[in-house]
Amino acid sequence: MPGDPNGPSDRDAFERRRRSRNIALAVLLFALVILFYVITILRMGARGG
Repeated sequence: MPGDPNGPSDRDAFERRRRSRNIALAVLLFALVILFYVITILRMGARGG
């Protein structure tokens, strides 16, 4: 249907935005995990020294 507001182009754009948002959240989560890991290693080293 030509007048359909939820046509393929709108849905494709929505899927692209959702995918890019999910990738950004995954990168942020991974960075936080690495940060906590590094902080934990540093604190363990400082305590044992």
